[in-house]
Order: sequence, then C-alpha cells, then structure tokens
Amino acid sequence: MPPDPSLPTPDPPGPSPDSPPGGLAAPDPGDPPDPAELLRRVALGDEDAFGRLYDAVSILLFTLIRRVVRDAAMSEEVLQEVFVEIWRQATRFDATRGSAKAWMCTIAHRRAVDLVRSVEAGRRREQEAGQARLEEQVVDVQEEGIRRVESQRVQTAMRSLTELQQDAIRLAYLGGYTHREVATLLDVPVGTAKTRIRDGMIVLRDRLGVTS
Repeated sequence: MPPDPSLPTPDPPGPSPDSPPGGLAAPDPGDPPDPAELLRRVALGDEDAFGRLYDAVSILLFTLIRRVVRDAAMSEEVLQEVFVEIWRQATRFDATRGSAKAWMCTIAHRRAVDLVRSVEAGRRREQEAGQARLEEQVVDVQEEGIRRVESQRVQTAMRSLTELQQDAIRLAYLGGYTHREVATLLDVPVGTAKTRIRDGMIVLRDRLGVTS
C-alpha cells in the first residue's frame, strides 16, 4: 500500500552517540592493534596501551632475543629490560624513519647482543683469574720445592762444619744475634766468635758453590 502523502516524512536516523566522529566506521575490536599508534600512546604515559603493546609484540621480540641469547631464562630477563626501555624511550620513536616493530626489534637485538658480550667478557675474566690462580699455585709449589732443596743443601753443608762453627753461624744468621751477642752466648771473645763465623761461611760458600 503506497504511503499517504498527507502524512509527514520521517527524518533519517541520526548517528548513535557511540558512533565515531566524521561518520567513520568504528574499528573492529578483532583487528590487531597498530604498534605505531600504541607507541604514540605509550609516549603519553598510557599504561593500557603499554599492556596492549606488550601483548602484541612480546612473542616477536622474545623470539628474536632467544636466537641471540639461546638461554630461555636470560632471554626473558632481556625481554623485560627491552620493554622498560620502550616505556622510557617511546617519545624517541619516529615513524618517518621506520616501522614501530623495526624500532622495537632494534632495541631487543641490541640488548641481546650486549648481554652476550657481557657474559662472554665475564667468562673470560673468570678464566683469566683462574689461570692466574693456577699459575700462582704452580709458582708457590715450585718456590716451596726450591726452598726445601736449598734447605737440604744448607743442612748438608752445615754438617761439614765443626760444632763450634755451626753454633756460631746458627746464632748469627738464624738467631739474628750480633757478633758481640754470639760471643757472650758462647762465652768466647768477640774475635773468636767472628773467626768461627767467618771460617764457617767460607766452608759453606764452597760447599754450596757460591762464588760471591
């Protein structure tokens, strides 16, 4: 049945209060978020956008980091550091110089490489320190062996001295007494104590092969 021309024509329905301005279609909630737009909002301190950005690119960044670092636990630590840097440096992103994903991947790769270099440097330091400790122990063992050999040689040479010479030399060189104190302890004149020490040292040098 045709409409009655005498009745008023209804106006077309106006936009819903929830419609986007300018008659643009509302974004489909199922569409993936635009990383560049999320970064722009993160730069303004939008924590919700930061959470959505994490959900959108964390798997991508973790995969990249894991290829460099290898270790899963360390890769997760690097990922957290990457997102801290993204949060702090979001204002430095320039869409005219590349995509948001490329910018974030660059940060992730740099962080991963820095960690690998740091770990390798630490391992080198540990190896060098371990090698130095080993060498010190070898030197200590060698020196101890030399001291023991020399001590045995001295003891053998000492047995070639008279008892009077041995007593005088032990007091002077092992006891640290002066010639006068040696003389007092042995109850002999100072000249006699000096002679015993001098003659005994001549024999020792000869036995030990000391020429000076």
